[in-house]
Amino acid sequence: MQTDLSRLFCPTSVAVIGGGVWCREVIVQLRKLGFAGDIWPVHPTAQHIAGEAVFARLEDLPRAPDAAFVGINRHACIEAVAVLAQMRAGGAICFASGFAEAAVEDVAGTDLQSRLVKAAGNMPILGPNCYGMINAMDGVAIWPDQHGCDVVSGGVAILTQSSNIAINLTNQRRALPIAFVATCGNMAQLSQAAIALALLEDPRITAIGLHVEGFADLRGWERLAQKAHERGVPVVVLKVGASELAQAATVSHTASLAGSDAGAQALIDRLGFARVHDLSVFLETLKLLHMTGPLASSQIASISCSGGEASLIADTAQAVGLTFPPLGEHQKRALAEVLGPMVALANPLDYHTYIWRDVDAMARAWAAMMDSGVGLTVSIVDYPHENRQDWECATQAAIRACAATGRPMAVVASLPELMPADVAQALAAGDVMPLFGLRDAVAAVAAAASIRAPDARALVLPGGARSCEVLEEDVAKSHLAAFGVDVPRGVTVQAADDFLSLTASLRGPLALKGLGLAHKTDAGAVRLGLQHADLTEATRQMPCDRFLIEEMVQDGVCELLIGVTRDAAHGFVLTLGAGGVFTEVLEDCVSVLVPTDRYGAKQALFQLKTAPILNGYRGKPAARLGAILDAIEAVQNYVLANADTLEEVEINPLICTPERAVAVDALIRKGTA
Repeated sequence: MQTDLSRLFCPTSVAVIGGGVWCREVIVQLRKLGFAGDIWPVHPTAQHIAGEAVFARLEDLPRAPDAAFVGINRHACIEAVAVLAQMRAGGAICFASGFAEAAVEDVAGTDLQSRLVKAAGNMPILGPNCYGMINAMDGVAIWPDQHGCDVVSGGVAILTQSSNIAINLTNQRRALPIAFVATCGNMAQLSQAAIALALLEDPRITAIGLHVEGFADLRGWERLAQKAHERGVPVVVLKVGASELAQAATVSHTASLAGSDAGAQALIDRLGFARVHDLSVFLETLKLLHMTGPLASSQIASISCSGGEASLIADTAQAVGLTFPPLGEHQKRALAEVLGPMVALANPLDYHTYIWRDVDAMARAWAAMMDSGVGLTVSIVDYPHENRQDWECATQAAIRACAATGRPMAVVASLPELMPADVAQALAAGDVMPLFGLRDAVAAVAAAASIRAPDARALVLPGGARSCEVLEEDVAKSHLAAFGVDVPRGVTVQAADDFLSLTASLRGPLALKGLGLAHKTDAGAVRLGLQHADLTEATRQMPCDRFLIEEMVQDGVCELLIGVTRDAAHGFVLTLGAGGVFTEVLEDCVSVLVPTDRYGAKQALFQLKTAPILNGYRGKPAARLGAILDAIEAVQNYVLANADTLEEVEINPLICTPERAVAVDALIRKGTA
């Protein structure tokens, strides 16, 4: 059930509880942003705070407040929240720290946070340990510090887990209308996903930006992704930090390859969100999404009056997967009419400066570049700090071209400081995106082009952390074989057994592996290329008395890794990568979340740098792709059947031949209880 945050986010009355400087500042910021409702300071002894008459107790208020800023110590905060909940207030912002975030220093913090949530009951609370929220559309700033928001009619929403980052973002001067800001703090009750879900009810919100330190409540994120897609509100994520994984990196390759960030990336991809890695790109992406929405294509067109800039954007864009489609004949004709015979017609286009200051000619040239096949056309313009009148032609040409074609256009300054704030505002007013800095702009374009519909299938939720055991290789292979994984023919034997009779049905050459050892190769417990007569002597040289003897797979085209790890924050992470001896050397891998379908698995496979080998390379035969996909599907089916207890499963290598995909080695870690 979705929490109703309408009173908290758009209040007509605000109670400010406490008398410190933070509480005074909340009142100042409310009035500064134009809040027209009632402000009720609450303090047991003060008469006036920031010019407002004070109430001694919450019970003395004229009615239950729509929103409350609780700016008192953590113990008193719990008491105040309980009273507000009994009054049926619309919600509270809990400013105090010293709750779960301080559990390392104060073990009582976690218990206090639980008590706070219990005291709130059904009343929504932001925090604790958070600054609050700013609704710049309705003139509400329940915020105990300075900020840079102005009243806007609509724009983007930003949710962060850092109050300081929120302050910094509100002070941007990039022609980005910020309509709503909230700091989420400890998220004791309201998660980022729940807050964002509530914001989707407001049609004035054009895009949502999330600064995320860690994911939780995967079902909540799935609901947000689905509703955001239905409402046409794109989401961009700045994910930082590292989640703690319940896995032992020393046991398998998968654990080290599928680190926490791989799980986060796989989750963001699955939700259909864009991901960025720094604050500048975060803001530029939000601006793009606000003005034009997700880009329809990762193909772009570029216009500049310098060959150096044309080369620079070509190199920069290639690094993030953007491409420049060649010009069509109709474009070349239109450009030739404007630019004449002295300009080489290409994309990126260096138009020299023959038509500079001729706004009409510049607009016609820009419009000719804005073909329906490109997601965005960019004009690279660096504006000087003074005497900019000769650069006004570039601004007006971009605005005219955008109006004439109805297609997305941006003006990009190669250096952020060469996009003046007034020029940015003029471009934005003309529906042209002003982008600050070439590298950040290109990264933002790539992010805006990556947004897509979320995966409709529910994630498989991992079971809880538990003590685990590693299954012996022969047992692990038998478990996987029961779900359809192709494994080598083999037998498990004891040192005292008659090897010749037990292995008579196996065809050499054979592989001999010692059992009961964590790292068989390091212990000298793996021998390859043996014949039946070699087995007895080979076993005498191994530090164990149980062995797995298997037929070797000899016609391999390539070796892959298939691994799944339990990631408490993101679900089960399926990692595909180069296998065998190349796993650690190449670190060539890609991760998705379980479940994925055959198409998704195929797409992931072909993202690998070693993927060309699968199709046959330099005259070599191709691997049987269907068999590889069968193996991936079988591993997933095993995961689905054992999700409550499974910690990890790995096949490495999966030897891929023209006919088969065989799990030559396998590892499974499962809960013991």
